[in-house]
Amino acid sequence: MEVFIKATQFLLSLSLLIVLHELGHFIPAKIFKTRVEKFYLFFDYKFSIFKKKIGDTVYGIGWIPLGGYVKISGMVDESMDTEQLKQPAQPWEFRSKPAWQRLIIMLGGVIVNFILGFAIYILMLFTWGESYLANESLEDGIWVTDSLGYELGLQTGDKIKSVDGNAIKAFSSLPGAFVNGNEFVIERNGTTLVKEIPVDFISKLISNGKGPFIQPRIPFVVGGFSETSANKESGLQAKDLVVGIDGTPIKYYDEAKTILNASKNTAVVLSIKRGETLQDIPVQLDAEGKIGIYFGNLSSKDMEKLGYYRLETQTFSLLEAIPAGTAKGVQTLTSYVKQLKKVFNPETGAYKGLGGFISIGSIFPSTWSWEAFWNITAFLSIMLGFMNLLPIPALDGGHVVFTLYEMITGRKPSDKFLEVAQVTGFVILMALLLFANANDVIKLFN
Repeated sequence: MEVFIKATQFLLSLSLLIVLHELGHFIPAKIFKTRVEKFYLFFDYKFSIFKKKIGDTVYGIGWIPLGGYVKISGMVDESMDTEQLKQPAQPWEFRSKPAWQRLIIMLGGVIVNFILGFAIYILMLFTWGESYLANESLEDGIWVTDSLGYELGLQTGDKIKSVDGNAIKAFSSLPGAFVNGNEFVIERNGTTLVKEIPVDFISKLISNGKGPFIQPRIPFVVGGFSETSANKESGLQAKDLVVGIDGTPIKYYDEAKTILNASKNTAVVLSIKRGETLQDIPVQLDAEGKIGIYFGNLSSKDMEKLGYYRLETQTFSLLEAIPAGTAKGVQTLTSYVKQLKKVFNPETGAYKGLGGFISIGSIFPSTWSWEAFWNITAFLSIMLGFMNLLPIPALDGGHVVFTLYEMITGRKPSDKFLEVAQVTGFVILMALLLFANANDVIKLFN
């Protein structure tokens, strides 16, 4: 069921982005009286799931969910319909139109993608506002949960102040900041330290594959007992909050773990808080220093009430949401460009994390959430807009480069050159697509 929900959200988001992107080409083509022969969601190799001709245009749904397209008369595109180009140019064809009109038609798709992404962020802030765990509220610092964090030079209790000179507002933004960053500043026991992020950090992060390397420090809450636990009759109950061990006060689980690891195969006394009451309960530790329980989760509001951290919630009027949403869109685009630059730098190893449809589908939540859906769709829209601007011949950006060349030099590239460029670009795209999806398959089996 979870896979079905993820897949449904992914297909809905993808369909929305494709239709609107292609509409961005379709509308200016119609405005400039250019004939559009096909408007398709997904690709229709050999056959279509649905198609209907209205006027000069066949509208349809293909069976290969890898994208979509509009087929514009007299244009060298992915259809590679070169027979049409052998005939004299007709007034309704793309190739007959002035360069500035062709440029607008080609830019229409990416413009729609950027407008859509920014508009979604604006409406999301207006509708739901913004809630986040304030990084500065982690008064006792972060919890290093993996060896990768220690390799970075972090220690539990460090306060991460900034990455590349940018202050960290929300704790959730830290992983992305480390991925894009080069150095960070921490405060440790009142001393400020500057540390470098290794150039191969992304490669190590991908190879690690164990989840987050840092987390907010959490309290030690009893969730229940394992089947083999020797402490089922100890008196511990679910939701008990452990606040001390053998008389030593503790606030966080990482503090308890240190004490328990040093007390293997012995009995210890847990001081627990149950509601408003405090009591001591003796328990027996096993050879690994474990009690035989699993963790209980506290809600964000409960954690806030207990004073562990502070949640920030900001609401926006529509006028306030416009600049805030625009800023979020710009930040998303900037972050994505930085990540893409690292992908093309072999030293970072970021290419190992290049993902295909499985990776994209997996970022959607396993339960339906409109807020999460629109947030991911906004990101994908901006990502799609930027990717289509890359100067690769089979993409919009390639056509834009050739059109700009024509406008600057006054010389139009030949149809034969455009055909060869289109094929070359298509091969490059297919290679990238195969590589990204092969990465997905490898990760799946690993």
